[in-house]
Amino acid sequence: MVKKPLWNCLFIIIMVSGLLTACSRHDDTVVLKLAHVLDTGHSVHQGMVHMAERLERYSNGSMRIDIYPSGQLGAERDTVELVQIGSLAMTKVSAAPLEAFVPAMQVFSIPYVFRSREHYFKALDSEVGKELLRSVEVARLRGMGYYDSGSRSFYMTDTPVESPDDIKGKKIRVMKSQTAVKMISAFGGGATPISWGELYTALQQGVVDGAENNPPSFYLSGHYEVSKYYALNEHTAVPDMLLMSDRIWKSLTEQQQEWLQQAVDDSVVYQRELWRISTEEALAAVREAGVTVTYPDKQPFMAAVAEMKASYDGTETGRFLRAIDAVE
Repeated sequence: MVKKPLWNCLFIIIMVSGLLTACSRHDDTVVLKLAHVLDTGHSVHQGMVHMAERLERYSNGSMRIDIYPSGQLGAERDTVELVQIGSLAMTKVSAAPLEAFVPAMQVFSIPYVFRSREHYFKALDSEVGKELLRSVEVARLRGMGYYDSGSRSFYMTDTPVESPDDIKGKKIRVMKSQTAVKMISAFGGGATPISWGELYTALQQGVVDGAENNPPSFYLSGHYEVSKYYALNEHTAVPDMLLMSDRIWKSLTEQQQEWLQQAVDDSVVYQRELWRISTEEALAAVREAGVTVTYPDKQPFMAAVAEMKASYDGTETGRFLRAIDAVE
Protein backbone atom coordinates (compact mmCIF):
# COMPACT_ATOMS: atom_id res chain seq x y z
CA MET A 1 0.00 0.00 0.00
CA VAL A 2 1.43 3.42 -0.99
CA LYS A 3 1.61 5.80 1.97
CA LYS A 4 -0.21 9.09 1.55
CA PRO A 5 2.85 11.41 1.46
CA LEU A 6 4.46 9.20 -1.20
CA TRP A 7 1.21 9.05 -3.16
CA ASN A 8 0.94 12.85 -3.09
CA CYS A 9 4.46 13.11 -4.52
CA LEU A 10 3.70 10.53 -7.20
CA PHE A 11 0.49 12.36 -8.06
CA ILE A 12 2.33 15.64 -8.58
CA ILE A 13 5.10 13.96 -10.59
CA ILE A 14 2.54 12.39 -12.91
CA MET A 15 0.79 15.70 -13.41
CA VAL A 16 4.05 17.50 -14.12
CA SER A 17 5.08 14.76 -16.53
CA GLY A 18 2.40 15.65 -19.02
CA LEU A 19 -1.10 14.56 -18.06
CA LEU A 20 -1.90 18.18 -17.40
CA THR A 21 -0.61 21.28 -19.14
CA ALA A 22 -1.58 24.24 -16.99
CA CYS A 23 -1.37 26.87 -19.69
CA SER A 24 -1.11 25.86 -23.33
CA ARG A 25 -1.70 27.24 -26.79
CA HIS A 26 -3.97 25.64 -29.37
CA ASP A 27 -4.30 27.43 -32.70
CA ASP A 28 -3.18 30.69 -31.04
CA THR A 29 -5.69 30.23 -28.18
CA VAL A 30 -4.31 30.43 -24.63
CA VAL A 31 -5.92 27.63 -22.61
CA LEU A 32 -5.87 27.85 -18.79
CA LYS A 33 -6.64 24.75 -16.69
CA LEU A 34 -8.76 25.25 -13.55
CA ALA A 35 -9.61 22.49 -11.05
CA HIS A 36 -11.76 22.41 -7.92
CA VAL A 37 -13.53 19.91 -5.64
CA LEU A 38 -17.12 21.19 -5.84
CA ASP A 39 -20.11 19.62 -7.56
CA THR A 40 -21.17 21.11 -10.89
CA GLY A 41 -24.46 22.21 -9.30
CA HIS A 42 -22.63 24.47 -6.85
CA SER A 43 -22.90 28.22 -7.36
CA VAL A 44 -19.10 28.60 -7.26
CA HIS A 45 -18.73 26.19 -10.17
CA GLN A 46 -21.44 28.07 -12.03
CA GLY A 47 -19.59 31.31 -11.30
CA MET A 48 -16.46 29.81 -12.81
CA VAL A 49 -18.38 28.76 -15.92
CA HIS A 50 -19.56 32.36 -16.20
CA MET A 51 -15.95 33.52 -15.83
CA ALA A 52 -14.86 31.23 -18.66
CA GLU A 53 -17.64 32.54 -20.90
CA ARG A 54 -16.74 36.16 -20.14
CA LEU A 55 -13.03 35.57 -20.76
CA GLU A 56 -13.73 33.99 -24.14
CA ARG A 57 -15.90 36.98 -25.01
CA TYR A 58 -13.42 39.63 -23.80
CA SER A 59 -10.51 37.97 -25.61
CA ASN A 60 -12.53 37.36 -28.79
CA GLY A 61 -11.82 33.65 -28.46
CA SER A 62 -8.07 33.99 -27.97
CA MET A 63 -8.25 32.76 -24.34
CA ARG A 64 -10.12 29.82 -22.83
CA ILE A 65 -10.55 28.22 -19.39
CA ASP A 66 -10.98 24.44 -19.13
CA ILE A 67 -12.65 23.50 -15.82
CA TYR A 68 -12.15 20.18 -13.99
CA PRO A 69 -14.76 19.97 -11.17
CA SER A 70 -15.62 17.42 -8.48
CA GLY A 71 -12.07 16.65 -7.37
CA GLN A 72 -11.01 15.19 -10.71
CA LEU A 73 -7.46 16.46 -10.17
CA GLY A 74 -7.25 15.89 -6.43
CA ALA A 75 -8.29 17.40 -3.11
CA GLU A 76 -7.90 21.11 -2.38
CA ARG A 77 -4.40 20.76 -0.97
CA ASP A 78 -3.33 18.80 -4.07
CA THR A 79 -4.62 21.47 -6.44
CA VAL A 80 -3.02 24.29 -4.45
CA GLU A 81 0.33 22.49 -4.65
CA LEU A 82 -0.10 22.00 -8.39
CA VAL A 83 -0.86 25.70 -8.82
CA GLN A 84 2.22 26.56 -6.75
CA ILE A 85 4.53 24.66 -9.09
CA GLY A 86 2.73 25.87 -12.20
CA SER A 87 1.32 22.51 -13.28
CA LEU A 88 -2.21 23.89 -12.88
CA ALA A 89 -3.18 27.44 -13.78
CA MET A 90 -6.01 28.05 -11.30
CA THR A 91 -7.95 26.50 -8.44
CA LYS A 92 -10.62 27.33 -5.89
CA VAL A 93 -9.83 26.74 -2.25
CA SER A 94 -11.56 27.58 1.00
CA ALA A 95 -9.58 30.19 2.91
CA ALA A 96 -9.51 27.92 5.99
CA PRO A 97 -7.09 25.17 4.89
CA LEU A 98 -5.12 27.83 3.00
CA GLU A 99 -3.78 29.01 6.37
CA ALA A 100 -1.32 26.09 6.20
CA PHE A 101 0.29 27.94 3.28
CA VAL A 102 -0.41 31.54 4.32
CA PRO A 103 -0.88 32.16 8.07
CA ALA A 104 -2.80 35.41 7.47
CA MET A 105 -5.72 33.34 6.15
CA GLN A 106 -6.52 32.16 9.67
CA VAL A 107 -8.39 35.42 10.23
CA PHE A 108 -11.35 34.00 8.30
CA SER A 109 -11.63 30.97 10.59
CA ILE A 110 -11.87 33.04 13.75
CA PRO A 111 -15.52 33.08 14.85
CA TYR A 112 -17.74 36.14 14.69
CA VAL A 113 -15.30 38.40 12.85
CA PHE A 114 -18.03 39.99 10.71
CA ARG A 115 -20.96 41.92 12.15
CA SER A 116 -23.34 41.16 9.29
CA ARG A 117 -23.48 39.99 5.68
CA GLU A 118 -23.13 43.60 4.58
CA HIS A 119 -20.01 44.02 6.70
CA TYR A 120 -18.61 40.77 5.28
CA PHE A 121 -18.89 41.96 1.68
CA LYS A 122 -17.58 45.43 2.48
CA ALA A 123 -14.54 43.90 4.20
CA LEU A 124 -13.78 41.55 1.30
CA ASP A 125 -14.02 44.43 -1.17
CA SER A 126 -12.03 46.84 1.02
CA GLU A 127 -8.30 47.51 1.12
CA VAL A 128 -7.85 44.95 3.93
CA GLY A 129 -9.57 42.33 1.76
CA LYS A 130 -7.23 43.19 -1.11
CA GLU A 131 -4.25 42.99 1.23
CA LEU A 132 -5.30 39.49 2.29
CA LEU A 133 -5.59 38.51 -1.38
CA ARG A 134 -2.06 39.79 -1.97
CA SER A 135 -0.74 37.93 1.07
CA VAL A 136 -0.82 34.61 -0.82
CA GLU A 137 2.03 35.82 -3.04
CA VAL A 138 4.51 34.53 -0.45
CA ALA A 139 3.35 31.03 -1.44
CA ARG A 140 3.88 31.60 -5.21
CA LEU A 141 0.15 32.17 -5.64
CA ARG A 142 -1.94 35.06 -6.89
CA GLY A 143 -5.28 35.81 -5.25
CA MET A 144 -7.74 36.61 -8.03
CA GLY A 145 -10.95 37.11 -6.06
CA TYR A 146 -13.34 35.93 -3.35
CA TYR A 147 -16.41 33.80 -3.98
CA ASP A 148 -19.20 33.89 -1.42
CA SER A 149 -19.37 30.80 0.74
CA GLY A 150 -21.93 32.09 3.21
CA SER A 151 -21.77 31.42 6.94
CA ARG A 152 -20.90 28.13 8.58
CA SER A 153 -23.21 26.62 11.19
CA PHE A 154 -23.50 23.37 13.12
CA TYR A 155 -25.41 20.30 11.99
CA MET A 156 -25.76 17.18 14.12
CA THR A 157 -26.91 13.62 13.57
CA ASP A 158 -28.97 13.10 16.71
CA THR A 159 -29.13 16.21 18.91
CA PRO A 160 -30.10 19.86 18.33
CA VAL A 161 -27.70 22.70 19.13
CA GLU A 162 -29.22 25.56 21.10
CA SER A 163 -26.09 26.74 22.94
CA PRO A 164 -22.37 25.91 23.20
CA ASP A 165 -23.28 23.42 25.95
CA ASP A 166 -24.75 21.20 23.23
CA ILE A 167 -21.31 21.00 21.56
CA LYS A 168 -19.48 19.93 24.71
CA GLY A 169 -18.14 16.39 24.44
CA LYS A 170 -19.25 16.04 20.80
CA LYS A 171 -16.95 15.05 17.96
CA ILE A 172 -17.27 17.74 15.31
CA ARG A 173 -15.73 17.50 11.85
CA VAL A 174 -13.70 20.53 10.82
CA MET A 175 -11.59 21.44 7.82
CA LYS A 176 -7.84 21.01 8.13
CA SER A 177 -7.42 24.34 9.90
CA GLN A 178 -5.76 24.77 13.28
CA THR A 179 -7.92 27.84 13.88
CA ALA A 180 -11.08 25.79 13.34
CA VAL A 181 -9.73 23.21 15.80
CA LYS A 182 -9.23 25.97 18.39
CA MET A 183 -12.78 27.21 17.81
CA ILE A 184 -14.36 23.79 18.45
CA SER A 185 -12.21 23.40 21.57
CA ALA A 186 -13.45 26.79 22.80
CA PHE A 187 -17.00 25.48 22.44
CA GLY A 188 -16.02 22.37 24.43
CA GLY A 189 -16.14 19.92 21.55
CA GLY A 190 -13.63 17.55 20.02
CA ALA A 191 -12.45 18.80 16.64
CA THR A 192 -11.97 16.03 14.08
CA PRO A 193 -10.38 16.97 10.73
CA ILE A 194 -11.86 14.78 7.99
CA SER A 195 -11.74 15.30 4.24
CA TRP A 196 -14.95 16.51 2.61
CA GLY A 197 -15.30 13.38 0.50
CA GLU A 198 -15.21 11.11 3.56
CA LEU A 199 -17.59 13.11 5.75
CA TYR A 200 -20.92 11.56 4.68
CA THR A 201 -19.75 8.11 5.74
CA ALA A 202 -18.21 9.48 8.94
CA LEU A 203 -21.55 11.02 9.92
CA GLN A 204 -23.46 7.90 8.93
CA GLN A 205 -21.21 5.58 10.92
CA GLY A 206 -20.93 7.82 13.98
CA VAL A 207 -17.25 8.59 13.57
CA VAL A 208 -18.31 12.18 14.24
CA ASP A 209 -21.47 13.53 15.87
CA GLY A 210 -21.75 16.49 13.59
CA ALA A 211 -20.06 19.01 11.35
CA GLU A 212 -20.33 22.67 10.36
CA ASN A 213 -20.91 24.22 6.98
CA ASN A 214 -23.12 26.54 4.94
CA PRO A 215 -26.65 25.61 3.76
CA PRO A 216 -25.87 24.87 0.06
CA SER A 217 -22.97 22.58 1.00
CA PHE A 218 -25.09 20.86 3.68
CA TYR A 219 -27.75 20.20 1.06
CA LEU A 220 -25.70 19.38 -2.07
CA SER A 221 -23.47 16.98 -0.12
CA GLY A 222 -26.49 14.96 1.01
CA HIS A 223 -25.41 15.36 4.64
CA TYR A 224 -28.97 16.34 5.51
CA GLU A 225 -29.90 12.70 4.92
CA VAL A 226 -27.98 11.65 8.04
CA SER A 227 -27.91 14.91 10.02
CA LYS A 228 -31.40 15.98 11.02
CA TYR A 229 -30.57 19.02 13.16
CA TYR A 230 -29.19 22.23 11.65
CA ALA A 231 -28.58 25.22 13.95
CA LEU A 232 -27.87 28.48 12.12
CA ASN A 233 -25.56 30.04 14.69
CA GLU A 234 -23.35 31.34 11.82
CA HIS A 235 -20.05 31.24 13.70
CA THR A 236 -17.71 31.88 10.76
CA ALA A 237 -17.89 33.32 7.25
CA VAL A 238 -15.03 31.69 5.33
CA PRO A 239 -14.88 32.78 1.68
CA ASP A 240 -13.77 30.61 -1.20
CA MET A 241 -10.72 32.05 -2.94
CA LEU A 242 -9.83 31.82 -6.59
CA LEU A 243 -6.07 31.31 -6.84
CA MET A 244 -3.75 31.41 -9.82
CA SER A 245 -0.17 30.36 -10.41
CA ASP A 246 1.93 33.49 -10.02
CA ARG A 247 4.30 32.20 -12.69
CA ILE A 248 1.51 31.64 -15.22
CA TRP A 249 -0.05 35.03 -14.44
CA LYS A 250 3.28 36.71 -15.20
CA SER A 251 3.55 34.77 -18.47
CA LEU A 252 0.40 36.50 -19.78
CA THR A 253 0.52 39.82 -21.59
CA GLU A 254 -0.83 42.91 -19.84
CA GLN A 255 -3.93 42.79 -22.07
CA GLN A 256 -4.53 39.11 -21.28
CA GLN A 257 -4.18 39.84 -17.57
CA GLU A 258 -6.74 42.63 -17.88
CA TRP A 259 -9.22 40.37 -19.69
CA LEU A 260 -8.80 37.60 -17.14
CA GLN A 261 -9.16 39.84 -14.08
CA GLN A 262 -12.29 41.45 -15.53
CA ALA A 263 -13.77 38.00 -16.18
CA VAL A 264 -13.01 37.04 -12.57
CA ASP A 265 -14.60 40.22 -11.23
CA ASP A 266 -17.72 39.60 -13.34
CA SER A 267 -17.98 36.04 -12.03
CA VAL A 268 -17.73 37.21 -8.40
CA VAL A 269 -20.77 39.48 -8.82
CA TYR A 270 -22.66 36.74 -10.66
CA GLN A 271 -21.83 34.06 -8.08
CA ARG A 272 -22.89 36.17 -5.09
CA GLU A 273 -26.42 36.44 -6.44
CA LEU A 274 -26.48 32.71 -7.23
CA TRP A 275 -25.34 32.02 -3.67
CA ARG A 276 -28.19 34.02 -2.18
CA ILE A 277 -30.70 32.07 -4.24
CA SER A 278 -29.07 28.68 -3.59
CA THR A 279 -29.04 29.32 0.17
CA GLU A 280 -32.78 29.95 0.22
CA GLU A 281 -33.42 26.88 -1.94
CA ALA A 282 -31.16 24.68 0.20
CA LEU A 283 -32.87 25.62 3.46
CA ALA A 284 -36.28 24.99 1.94
CA ALA A 285 -35.16 21.61 0.60
CA VAL A 286 -33.66 20.32 3.87
CA ARG A 287 -36.74 21.41 5.81
CA GLU A 288 -38.87 19.52 3.30
CA ALA A 289 -36.63 16.48 3.91
CA GLY A 290 -37.36 16.57 7.64
CA VAL A 291 -34.39 18.52 8.99
CA THR A 292 -35.09 20.68 12.03
CA VAL A 293 -33.63 24.12 11.25
CA THR A 294 -33.20 26.43 14.24
CA TYR A 295 -31.83 29.94 14.89
CA PRO A 296 -30.14 29.86 18.32
CA ASP A 297 -29.15 33.00 20.20
CA LYS A 298 -25.63 33.89 19.01
CA GLN A 299 -24.57 35.73 22.18
CA PRO A 300 -23.60 32.58 24.18
CA PHE A 301 -21.55 31.36 21.22
CA MET A 302 -19.78 34.73 20.96
CA ALA A 303 -19.04 34.69 24.70
CA ALA A 304 -17.58 31.19 24.47
CA VAL A 305 -14.96 32.27 21.92
CA ALA A 306 -14.18 35.74 23.32
CA GLU A 307 -10.97 34.52 24.99
CA MET A 308 -9.88 32.81 21.79
CA LYS A 309 -10.34 36.04 19.80
CA ALA A 310 -8.49 38.04 22.44
CA SER A 311 -5.50 35.68 22.16
CA TYR A 312 -4.66 37.24 18.77
CA ASP A 313 -4.07 40.71 20.25
CA GLY A 314 -0.62 41.99 19.34
CA THR A 315 -0.18 39.58 16.42
CA GLU A 316 -0.37 40.05 12.65
CA THR A 317 -3.71 38.25 12.69
CA GLY A 318 -4.87 40.66 15.39
CA ARG A 319 -3.95 43.54 13.08
CA PHE A 320 -6.20 42.09 10.38
CA LEU A 321 -9.00 41.60 12.93
CA ARG A 322 -8.81 45.27 13.92
CA ALA A 323 -8.69 46.39 10.27
CA ILE A 324 -11.78 44.31 9.43
CA ASP A 325 -13.63 45.61 12.47
CA ALA A 326 -12.86 49.19 11.37
CA VAL A 327 -14.55 48.69 7.99
CA GLU A 328 -17.78 50.68 8.01
